[in-house]
Amino acid sequence: MRLLVLGGTVFLSKAIVAEALRRGHEVTAAARGTTSNPPEGATFVKLDRDDENGFAALEGEYDAVVDVARQPTHVRRAISALADRAKHWTFVSTCSVYSDDATPGQRVETAPLRQPLAADADEADPANYGEAKVSCEQEVAAGRGSDALIVRAGLIVGPGDPSDRFTYWPYRIARGGEVLAPGKPDDPVQLVDVRDLAAWIVDSTENGRTGVYDSTSTSFTRRQLLEAVAAGVGTDVQLTWVPQDFLLANEVNVWSGPKSLPLWVDEPENAGFMARDTSATAEAGLTIRDVADTARDTLVWIVDERGDKPWRSGLTEAEETDLLRNWHSR
Repeated sequence: MRLLVLGGTVFLSKAIVAEALRRGHEVTAAARGTTSNPPEGATFVKLDRDDENGFAALEGEYDAVVDVARQPTHVRRAISALADRAKHWTFVSTCSVYSDDATPGQRVETAPLRQPLAADADEADPANYGEAKVSCEQEVAAGRGSDALIVRAGLIVGPGDPSDRFTYWPYRIARGGEVLAPGKPDDPVQLVDVRDLAAWIVDSTENGRTGVYDSTSTSFTRRQLLEAVAAGVGTDVQLTWVPQDFLLANEVNVWSGPKSLPLWVDEPENAGFMARDTSATAEAGLTIRDVADTARDTLVWIVDERGDKPWRSGLTEAEETDLLRNWHSR
């Protein structure tokens, strides 16, 4: 298979290139190339998607194209330049396209979407991420009709994760001791290892799969998550469960970012955010490895490759210590 990955140098797109190469496919990675290089064995084409003529650098036809863009203009240019030159098209979207995060158990077929991004909105603003991805999906539908695979990914985790959302937990739990666990032990969590998602996307390109899929794990509990992480990194810890009201009152941020507890969201408005019905995706072959394995491999990556980059998400050791002290002395 002749595969074109629009990207191929960072996290998911890089994992897709690596998986396709492992299977013996001919892979081209097209990106700006300012962050890192694609895996060895791929053909690299320098491409600036902000340039309306940037796709002129790509020649010939492809058996499949995979696009992970988040800006509608970038997707529109890709579709215009390549839709007629590719037998199969995959667009990696996000579960952030949904407008109702409060209702657990929603399915792709019936879950309401956000409004598409307004014409005068800033495509690059992270605050517009969900709306921009809706617009991206619409561009793919306009250019390919139903002849495309839309992958609405959940939280993607594992080695190479630049967001530190999952990464925080193996790193923190590996230190041992008392760990501040947010919310309730039975709060739902969903995630997908980047290598599992990449393998399923390559499977789908090989099989010509089309349609829309929420591509993440089935829901499990936060207690199961943190216990699996502890098992994966080989550390015994004491989990102290601290409720939402206390955390919010002490200005702890949800989900990600500075002074946050990653993978924690406030309820009830986000009770369905990580509780989607993904049975159709499991039936379509997406398999999820044990979280303990993901945690172990992520910790190895942190130690060997992440380096001393500032942490983008999580609590500092001092912040966690202060919060636990205040919780115990309340």
